[in-house]
Amino acid sequence: MSSKLEQLQAMLAPVVESLGYQCWGIEFISQGRHSLLRVYIDHANGILIEDCETVSRQVSAVLDVEDPISSEYTLEVSSPGMDRPLFTLEQFAAHSGEQVKIKLRSPFDGRRNFQGLLRGVEEQDVVVLVDDHEFLLPIDLIDKANIIPRFD
Repeated sequence: MSSKLEQLQAMLAPVVESLGYQCWGIEFISQGRHSLLRVYIDHANGILIEDCETVSRQVSAVLDVEDPISSEYTLEVSSPGMDRPLFTLEQFAAHSGEQVKIKLRSPFDGRRNFQGLLRGVEEQDVVVLVDDHEFLLPIDLIDKANIIPRFD
């Protein structure tokens, strides 16, 4: 995790949690002069648009005061949705048995994209079964991971 992302996580997670929501994860996508800050929130009862608005107002106020992002950016508050992104080892462990799509920052065993059955975690590795081959992917190499929704 980049230091900017760690700084934003440390600053914003307590704000989200103080409002009664779980801070599922944060993405910061730098796009030249204009960046995107996406905050994912979750709650046992689900997330409504009003929840996103409430969190957005509070997070925006904190960002205005602390000013951690020097360039222009867009703040987006969202639920993780059905294809929820996975950020932590705990989230990977909790969703063991689900189909996932994982993209790595750099190649591992000659590839960057993996799609298969999430088997769980072992120490700092995410275990994924792809075509009868088990891969142990270091969490630090994972750029993006999402659950593949089932519609059955």
